[in-house]
Amino acid sequence: MTSFDTSPQLGVWRTLATLAVVFVMLATTGWTAVRQQRDDSALQTSRTAWEHGRLAGRALPDLDSGSARLARFFASLNAAQHTALVQDYALAVGNMNGAPAGLRYRANRVALLRQAAIERIRMHDSRLSPAGQQLAERRMHRYEALSSTRRQILAFDPEGSGRAAEVFGRLDQADRISVVVPGVDTDLLTFQRTNRKYSAPVGMAQALYAAEREASPSTRTAVIAWADYTSPDGLGIDSATAMRAVNGAVRLNALVGALPGDAPVAMFCHSYGSVVCGVAAHSMPERVADIAVAGSPGMRVENAAELGTDARVWAMRDADDWIQDVPHLEVGGLGHGEDPMAREFGARVLSAREAKGHGGYFEPGTDSLRNFAEIGIGAYGSVECAHDDVACTTGLSDTTKAGRA
Repeated sequence: MTSFDTSPQLGVWRTLATLAVVFVMLATTGWTAVRQQRDDSALQTSRTAWEHGRLAGRALPDLDSGSARLARFFASLNAAQHTALVQDYALAVGNMNGAPAGLRYRANRVALLRQAAIERIRMHDSRLSPAGQQLAERRMHRYEALSSTRRQILAFDPEGSGRAAEVFGRLDQADRISVVVPGVDTDLLTFQRTNRKYSAPVGMAQALYAAEREASPSTRTAVIAWADYTSPDGLGIDSATAMRAVNGAVRLNALVGALPGDAPVAMFCHSYGSVVCGVAAHSMPERVADIAVAGSPGMRVENAAELGTDARVWAMRDADDWIQDVPHLEVGGLGHGEDPMAREFGARVLSAREAKGHGGYFEPGTDSLRNFAEIGIGAYGSVECAHDDVACTTGLSDTTKAGRA
């Protein structure tokens, strides 16, 4: 499969950059994408039901009332009431910032099993083409796998190609929290892979969680595989612009703002995921202590100061990563700005030795994963700088179990 994250089709990017003015002219003269009108999604249907629902004779709180108010609402309920809400509004509760993490896991398990049953029926629907029936089967198997009682699914939306987020570790007990933000071609079917395991969100997060525990067994960590945004589909206009990143940034900051406790958060943003993190940076909650990007096409700014965050900004790129040849510019909305690896950008540049190209930054045994783990636990004195930036840890001290240095 060809994708922005796996194949060096740099000619496409160069063409996009060269034709930027043409696209701008087309856009301003009325050339726009027309979206077909569709029925409400399963998630929206669940949210609508919540909006009209009642519990113990009283209306349910407004979904837009903020995660703090929703958290207080759930804290006021008993176990039986929690169970009733999970059964009646599974998708709404499973994707609700403010609901307790454990309750979201339960709700998403219910929603996944229900969606698996729907896809099981669609597998034998004669109105579908053989390819459509095969897709239904693949989705059914993915839903069943995600619904395992061993999984902690923090978000799930079956609409379109689907979105999901999964937690490794205990969010409510964590001293440090890490969030993995993946790039293009990320959906429910690519959320986890057997082949090239560590290039998919679940494998990335599993590897980081294991590396953090190995680096500091006494530090209680939690890692989130966050694929809860609609990523661009391969190379194309979407991957060359910030359109998908803008929506993803809002969702990402909403997630971080609703995380339990006050543990410092580190963002690990791969490829187009670094565009999402760049757009989100100025509005990220203060508990975000670090933003680390790998294989980045840019962060929509010319230097780290323009990100508008007090978080430490780190960057790495393997010597064999084809993305180094992508033009780092922004013209007419196309392109993502300065290379975060450039000295003038001002990021702390880390070693990514043995990272094995664009998709290999989370491979066990690599400098890139070890560096991510040290950042994740706050052991800044242990990170290994890139050979041409030996001062990347200047002014930092280890802050394991603590906040910013």
